[in-house]
Amino acid sequence: MTTTAVNWKSYYKSLFLLAYQSFGVVYGDLSTSPLYVYKSAFSWRLYQYQDEQTVFGLFSLIFWTFTLIPLLKYIIIVLSADDNGEGGTFALYSLLCRHARFSLLPNQQAADEELSTYYSNGTRTVISSPLKTFLEKHKRLRTLLLLIVLFGASMVIGDGVLTPAISVLSSISGLQVRAKKLHDGEVVIVACIVLIGLFALQHRGTQRVAFLFAPIVIVWLLCIGIIGLYNIIHWNPKIYYALSPHYIVTFFKQTGKDGWISLGGVLLCITGTEAMFADLGHFTQASIRVAFVGVIYPCLVLQYMGQAAFISKNFSSVPTSFYESIPEPVFWPVFVVATLAAVVASQAVISATFSIVKQCHALGCFPRVKVVHTSRWIYGQIYIPEINWILMLLCLAVTLGFRDTTLIGNAYGIACMAVMFVTTWMMALVIVFVWQKNTIFAFLFLLFFGFIEAVYLSSSIIKVPQGGWAPLVLSFIFMVIMYVWHYGTRRKYLFDLQNKVSMKWILTLGPSLGIVRVPGIGLIYTELVTGVPAIFSHFVTNLPAFHQVLVFVCVKSVPVPYVPPDERYLIGRIGPRAYRMYRCIVRYGYKDVQKDEDNFENLLVLSIAKFIHMEAEETSSGSYDASPDGRMAVIQTSDTCGTTLVMRDADQYAGDSAMIRSSKSETLQSLQSLYEQESPSTSRRRRVRFELPEVEYIDPQVKEELLALVEAKEAGVAYIMGHSYIKARRTSSFLKKFVIDVAYSFLRKNCRGPAVALNIPHISLIEVGMIYYV
Repeated sequence: MTTTAVNWKSYYKSLFLLAYQSFGVVYGDLSTSPLYVYKSAFSWRLYQYQDEQTVFGLFSLIFWTFTLIPLLKYIIIVLSADDNGEGGTFALYSLLCRHARFSLLPNQQAADEELSTYYSNGTRTVISSPLKTFLEKHKRLRTLLLLIVLFGASMVIGDGVLTPAISVLSSISGLQVRAKKLHDGEVVIVACIVLIGLFALQHRGTQRVAFLFAPIVIVWLLCIGIIGLYNIIHWNPKIYYALSPHYIVTFFKQTGKDGWISLGGVLLCITGTEAMFADLGHFTQASIRVAFVGVIYPCLVLQYMGQAAFISKNFSSVPTSFYESIPEPVFWPVFVVATLAAVVASQAVISATFSIVKQCHALGCFPRVKVVHTSRWIYGQIYIPEINWILMLLCLAVTLGFRDTTLIGNAYGIACMAVMFVTTWMMALVIVFVWQKNTIFAFLFLLFFGFIEAVYLSSSIIKVPQGGWAPLVLSFIFMVIMYVWHYGTRRKYLFDLQNKVSMKWILTLGPSLGIVRVPGIGLIYTELVTGVPAIFSHFVTNLPAFHQVLVFVCVKSVPVPYVPPDERYLIGRIGPRAYRMYRCIVRYGYKDVQKDEDNFENLLVLSIAKFIHMEAEETSSGSYDASPDGRMAVIQTSDTCGTTLVMRDADQYAGDSAMIRSSKSETLQSLQSLYEQESPSTSRRRRVRFELPEVEYIDPQVKEELLALVEAKEAGVAYIMGHSYIKARRTSSFLKKFVIDVAYSFLRKNCRGPAVALNIPHISLIEVGMIYYV
């Protein structure tokens, strides 16, 4: 067998494995739509049109909607707009921020553009167009774009509330088909018990039961496909005529406004479509396309067709048409599978909600929350306790408040269609600015799909009084929270940016900074990537002494999904060599995981040592930027070649203690730093020491600086943060005072502290208070 044949075999094996896994994660919501589509579509005045022609027209609408939106728009077009393999609303926004400078925060560095994941083709292509220039110049338009993205994200969170409610309630309502004495209230109670159990198990993570998800959905799809085929043959084989769009025209001629209103129920057949794009990061474009075209599309079309054939001969069974159409011998097995499939659909949307909240937080649009990583093997699988319990309470409130899948469906339809509408507008911008296609292609895309979605959205909007208000209220609340947090964070950053400490002032203080420099390393956390923050002068005037080595640390979110580990650390120097002041920028993507067990202090010391060595080599070659705030260098932490410090376990050298004591010169040559780190999974402590490598020659200045670094590390590391209070100026408007002094202050006081979010050990933390007037 040739190498090419082996590669193709491996490729197809991986492709079909990913396609198989995607059923349980991506398609749970989409595959459970047949439970409630026809009931919702006939719930209004369309119920009075009890004839075969109406049923055929309704099925034709469902078929062409399912073909044009999921298949044509998402599978063929939108999936290609991935951000280094990631999808979703924020992926499109991050693409636009990188290619067209639409971000509201002016914290981009040229060094970020050198990331291998920054541009899709690895290099930047300059785009010059009047539309791009116009959008970049007008801040209000960029703010509007951010609000549109936050609105889409808020609607996704709304899906996290409505999907479990409608899926579980629809599946449990099947009990009434066989248990006639079961009342609606009892069905709601059973559904609430299932929902509580679902949310209570979230802390265990989905990976422990993930292997069950795909088989459940596949069995469910095969069941509904076969049942649909049976109903076609048994009840009305002529239903295939309705595949012609001619029946849509006839449908609207006959039903008029009533048919337009029913579109709010028809659109439920495409709920869950956005998950194909949002969950792209866990799979590949090809695997999602294979699963949809090979299984999802034919099985769901057969089910919708078969259910329409059943309704055309049993119109009185519309409210429970799905369960009524199941042959009696297989009813209970299908009911069990339907309930399990509803749980899978809910699980997938809940996990997607956790993911979107994490992305919002990474891009500075959501308050700090606790993020728990539930799997050591599956990257990015997270659980957020606060969001989980909020979702559970909201989901129970929706279920107990509406008590009817039709009302929940009205709300659900608005949420799903709003997200798709936002994606359409974002895609139009991506076609122009990222794909660099002619504006006419973006216009045609926007006109075609935007018109279809606008018609469906208009039908849903009139149902706002009948439950449609729920996602609008939820999205408004979450969008206000997101924008207030983003606004307050941005104002604080701009204050720091405009009030940076002058390098002349620092140079006039001298190497001692005008205070006592004591042994140790001080890590000063700041949001600035250049310059010295204003809070530094506050430190100098309020603290009696400062550490021998100072490192300004900036933990920065970059608008890419992932930052390669070897490109994560940027190291630079602040001021002359004698000041022993450095800058470290730690870059994370919006889907990166900041692990608690990362050995940050040791990696930081090694990175600074490598920078000192690189700087000396460049100085000798005459290529180094000697400005007070010189260039930053990317330090590869995994590359040990050329490292000027060696980190080893101190326990390996326990037997060498006598030799070390016998020679003071050797002690100086191999100064060690004992570092005790307690792993979160074990109580064992790891002892680490740093030493200079045995080489023939080291530049005396480099050697002196490295020895000072090692001595400082041995003395200990302190984390210094500003405990900031943000206040609006007295001259500010009432609205600004309310946003900053009330809303933002409330969010800041009730979210996780920055020290906890950054995993800073409390025993080593120094906080200095400061008030920002913005």
